[in-house]
Amino acid sequence: MLLCILLALLFLLAPASPAQDTSSPASSRASVWVMTLDGPIGPALSDWFVRSLEKANEASATLFVLQLNTPGGLDSAMRDMIRAILDSRVPVATYVSPSGSRAASAGTYILYASHIAAMAPATNLGAATPVQIGGGGGLPSPSSPGGDESENEESATANSDSASALHRKQVNDAVAYIRGLAELRGRNADWAEKAVREAVSLSSSDALEQGVIDLKTADLDELLAQLDGLELSWDGQSVSLDLANAQLHQVERDWRTDFLAIVTDPSIAYLLLLVGIYGLVLEFSNPGMGVPGVLGAICLLLALYALQMLPVSYVGLGLILLGAVLVAMEAISPSFGVLGIGGVIAFVIGSIMLMDTDLPAFRIALPVIAAVGVGSLLLVGLFVRLAVKAHEGPPVTGADTLVGQTAVALDDFEDDGQVRVLGEIWHARSQQPVRRGQLLQVTDRSDLMLDVKPDDKEETS
Repeated sequence: MLLCILLALLFLLAPASPAQDTSSPASSRASVWVMTLDGPIGPALSDWFVRSLEKANEASATLFVLQLNTPGGLDSAMRDMIRAILDSRVPVATYVSPSGSRAASAGTYILYASHIAAMAPATNLGAATPVQIGGGGGLPSPSSPGGDESENEESATANSDSASALHRKQVNDAVAYIRGLAELRGRNADWAEKAVREAVSLSSSDALEQGVIDLKTADLDELLAQLDGLELSWDGQSVSLDLANAQLHQVERDWRTDFLAIVTDPSIAYLLLLVGIYGLVLEFSNPGMGVPGVLGAICLLLALYALQMLPVSYVGLGLILLGAVLVAMEAISPSFGVLGIGGVIAFVIGSIMLMDTDLPAFRIALPVIAAVGVGSLLLVGLFVRLAVKAHEGPPVTGADTLVGQTAVALDDFEDDGQVRVLGEIWHARSQQPVRRGQLLQVTDRSDLMLDVKPDDKEETS
């Protein structure tokens, strides 16, 4: 719950622009903005890059340098970054550095889209084949006893063809996209197609030799030195880079980027979703508590905000909601485990399916799913135990609760009379004489008549 409050405060306090010195430099000096992007490309890093590049355009920067090291990322986040590069009035130089870095998968597309592509020694790029999105095709139908094996083989072949057709469409779309970028920037389009179709990679030296990149430099200072005086042309205009005595502006991560990085982490978004669901369930089952409902609503909204930026499977989300509802029904109306166990199964399957991507960095961590599944199972076990205990115990409501209770005679009587039991007056009959004030024990009940017998306790006055 505290996590939800902290995330909400971070969101409200997040500034709208990068936390950096954005004051305009002196007119006699060039302004070079430098951003270091290290890690998988997701919604947080993409948003940070787009906002920073827009700010550089507003400040009329001379050059925007993206120091890149990434294993890849989400297609939607990558395309947002590329659109920002293509729309930028400030030239963008993507520099794969330091040594040992890579621009794999989505990084290769960004490198091709940039006005200037550079790499440090001992770096590489490529492996740009799109990963399978959407579940990887259908599953082969199991063979039924006594069924026609040829029909099963035809069904499996049809599913395989459907998956292959989907993969071909994704690859062809990616090939057309990267070839368009290569032709726009005058780079090696044939190798770019091979990087997509065959997932090939290149070192920095081979990339320079084959015309994939423009420069190979040891560090940022050498890069700026080689770019000084370079003529660039795009959109029908020519720009000459004058980087002598350039003033560097290091783009720093701001609160908004940190906030997005937290909430768009699949495991965090998943936990926020669970806290939100169970908080609202607890509030609705115990109206008036307030705290679970408020925090549950905040966490649920944060989770939905994060999930709309991630590749979510709505089937998986539906299974999670179904599982939560079944577990809640087990708590409210015990079924001795039927609803609860079914809910846990739906919950775990939905959790595994929730992130509709094969990228490891954007999938929910299996230990988190296992911990939540085991915790839910223990919770269901507790509900079942309480239900069994309540079932085996004596009745606490209804007419049967009178049997075994202590009654007090209101009159002297030998056959039948009136007694007080649990604050109510009842007609009672006894096989022994009864005195007023005598303690009696209820042995049976027939309609509105109680059967009583004298209790061995001391008589009351």
